[in-house]
Parts: sequence; C-alpha cells; structure tokens
Amino acid sequence: MIVVATSDFEVYHGVVNELRDRGTAFTTVEPDEELPERTTVVVTGTDDADSFPGVTTIVADPDDPRRAVDQAMATIRGGGGRTIIGVDPGQKPGIAVLSGETIVAAFQVPLGDAVDVVQREVAEAPSPVVRIGDGSRLEGARLITDLGDVRVELVDETGTTPYLGTGSRGMGDVLAAVNIAHREGEVVDAREIEPTEGEIQVIKDRSREQSDGNRAIDDVLARRVATGELSIDEALVEHRDDGTGSPSESTDMDDSGES
Repeated sequence: MIVVATSDFEVYHGVVNELRDRGTAFTTVEPDEELPERTTVVVTGTDDADSFPGVTTIVADPDDPRRAVDQAMATIRGGGGRTIIGVDPGQKPGIAVLSGETIVAAFQVPLGDAVDVVQREVAEAPSPVVRIGDGSRLEGARLITDLGDVRVELVDETGTTPYLGTGSRGMGDVLAAVNIAHREGEVVDAREIEPTEGEIQVIKDRSREQSDGNRAIDDVLARRVATGELSIDEALVEHRDDGTGSPSESTDMDDSGES
C-alpha cells in the first residue's frame, strides 16, 4: 500500500493527482496519524520526512511529484533495482525509463532535447545505465557523445520495433525503446562514425529546410554536423557568417547539374 502523509498541500495535491492519473491504489492519512497495517511506502514532504521511522519513506519535490510516484511504485512492485533507460535514436527519439522491470516513464522528444531528458531521469538514480539502439547511426553517435559520464551501452536493435495495430500510430519508437532497454549491449564511450555521402546529403537537405533563405550548408559543415560537432542551426550560423553560398548555389539540382 502506498500512503500519502504530508502537511504540505502542494506535495499532497501533486502526488495524489499523479497516483490517480495512473490508476494506482493508495490511501492518505495525516502525518500524526497511525499508518495502516499494509503500508509499504510513505510519500511525504520535507517537513515530515523524519516522522515515519521503520517505513520506506519517499520525500516528494512539489515541483516534480512524478519522480516520487515512480519511486513509490517501483518499491511496491519489487522493482527497486537499477534505473535502465532505453533509447530508440532518430530525429525524435523514443525514450523508456525502467526501474527494475517496471516501466515508470516514457517520452518522445526532438533530438536536441533527448540528452536533457535522459540526464534528468538518471540524475539521482544509483548505477543507472542508458541503452541506445544501434540504428540511426548519426543521431545515436551524437547522443552517446553528449551523455558524457553516464554508462551507455550500444544495443543491437534488430527486431525491437513491434507490429502496431489500429490506433497505435506514433507508439513505435517508444515501444522499441522499451525493448532496447531490456537488451544488454556493449559499453561504449563514443561511437566514431564516418558519414556516408547519402547521410551528408540528408543533413544538407535538412539545413535547406531550416534555413531562412533556402540555402543548404556545404559538405564540410554537413560533415561536422554528422559527427556531432555542430547542430544544424549552428552550422547555418557559420554558413551565414562566412558569407558562403548564394541563392543560386542552393537551388535544387539533379545529378546532372540541371535545375
């Protein structure tokens, strides 16, 4: 049984709403009341943190009740093991957060936000591991580099994307991330990638789409983007500051050089 016992209204409101949204069984008591016999974990605020000796107590941050609920649910389900984060890389990576065998959170965010999400989820976790699929080579390499000191495993993601039935559109990357989290991989500090001509062209095409003047960055800048040295936005700034490229140079051409 999860018991919410706090005199902090913000903590109470945030935690109770989070538990209700998940359909989780819980009860509430005043901090000075006797706890129910079936109490497994108490969620409370800073003011009452020392009021429940002998019982697993989780102190909730009023600005982040979800984390406290994640910890409480992992405790009652026996999933108090390490935090494992699976990532299906891409332009909008799927991210799944597991505590033991329990899925406690899932996200799909733009690539530029993925590192912040992962680092937030591992910030207070003991011995966390991040497992990244080996597809989408360039995006995966960028994530591995940017995660810094976090333990990262590169996972064979073959067969991790499940069949999606009617009404499940958009869930594939997140479900793949769950499957990736369940696979052990090779520990890596970095992933050296030599971008192919096709990957360079894709980056140039994306830069054209993101530019104000329909201008694509050159091969040198595209390669720096591919290796994670620059973002496309940063490459566009350098492209503009260098004065390279012109509207005529950036018009779409086919392989023969004709517009």
